[in-house]
Amino acid sequence: MTTMDSIRREYERYPPRGYRRLTRWFTKRIPTGLYGRTLLIIIVPMVILQSVIAFVFMERHWQTVTQRLSTAVTRDIAAVIDVIETYPQGADYEEIVRIARDRLELNIAIEPDGSLPPPRSKPFFSILDSILSEEITRQIKRPYWIDTIGDSNLVEVRILLDDKILRVFARRSQAYASNTHIFLLWMVGTSLVLLIIAILFLRGQIRPILSLARAAESFGKGQKTPDEFRPRGADEVRRAGLAFMRMRERIERQIEQRTAMLTGVSHDLRTILTRFKLQLALVGDEAETARLNDDIDDMQSMLEGYLSFARGEAQEDVGDLDLEALFKKLRQEAGLHERTMTTAIEGEPVVKVRPNAFARLVTNLASNAWKHAENIKIQATIRTGWLTIVIDDDGCGIPANAREDVFRPFFRLDEARNQDESGTGLGLAIARDIARSHGGDISLASSPMGGLQAVIRIPA
Repeated sequence: MTTMDSIRREYERYPPRGYRRLTRWFTKRIPTGLYGRTLLIIIVPMVILQSVIAFVFMERHWQTVTQRLSTAVTRDIAAVIDVIETYPQGADYEEIVRIARDRLELNIAIEPDGSLPPPRSKPFFSILDSILSEEITRQIKRPYWIDTIGDSNLVEVRILLDDKILRVFARRSQAYASNTHIFLLWMVGTSLVLLIIAILFLRGQIRPILSLARAAESFGKGQKTPDEFRPRGADEVRRAGLAFMRMRERIERQIEQRTAMLTGVSHDLRTILTRFKLQLALVGDEAETARLNDDIDDMQSMLEGYLSFARGEAQEDVGDLDLEALFKKLRQEAGLHERTMTTAIEGEPVVKVRPNAFARLVTNLASNAWKHAENIKIQATIRTGWLTIVIDDDGCGIPANAREDVFRPFFRLDEARNQDESGTGLGLAIARDIARSHGGDISLASSPMGGLQAVIRIPA
């Protein structure tokens, strides 16, 4: 018993490979959206249920009714044969033809000589052909030939008598349940009506969820929430929308409080630094004054960097940024630093971002590149809803085990990069903060040029 339990647990933990392949194949082919999957949940049971009902009902109803109709037609044909065989020899068969036409609704013809045609190929699916053949064999027990696929409105039966051929033409509806399509039409029609109602209802239920997703995505990119967004739909969707709005308000309130506090701190510290400069201006030693003024400038630069990192660029609105103009400016600045920079753009150069923040992001990474390399290459690609900017250089690079650490605030990599003494260790942290506020990220890797490769990827 212990062995069987262990086998069962192992089976549940690691299902067979074929089962996993089937699951992956099925997952790839079903819709990925909530709307499509919900429709699938409604349609598949409806189709299966109606298919089973149609098969059971049609198989029994169709076959039973056709069996009874074919039995009745064959019984009428057998009665006509009995009348012909008991009719006086050499007499005229017009009265038999009239009786068959008026009383039995059968058109018959009696041919004195002849033989039966060769058997025709049976249709792939014909319940009438099989049932009528069985009834003729059971009741008449004579050689016969039938045609159920010739004229769509008639069924022809030929019976070989002793010295003659009896040809019988009957309407198909006499031997076949031909009104079953009405049931199919009603079934398919009602299914379509129910499906249309379900689609309209689902569209109304899915729309609030899509609206909530767009609002969350816009907020994640640092954009304004659409004005038309409001909680609606089912109770669960309304609760999710209200929770999102409360979360957004708390985050915005926290950002406003932090910004206001940092603005006050900045004002106070700048006042103190200004007072230092005024006091230094009264000092007679010019060399000492210049050195202290440099320290004050470094402190002010560090203060601005700290405030920029803490404040971010979240309050800037989304607008158009021309990458060609930005890259042209970067090439000019690289030339001033006696560096070689090449740029390329694939796709539409104008992108929707927060212009000042994103320009600062690219400029930050490009300036890091020309500080530590001689040649820089920037490639921008706008494709399939994403903006990707790759910055390669031939500098000393960054060790692989430190490429995530450099994004931490105040992290200094003095061993790998000869950073300026005035550096704050916030450049890459600010850059990643800007990229993530756009809904993207920055990654570092080894460059084909031998140095560092920085990749910016954000939704376009």
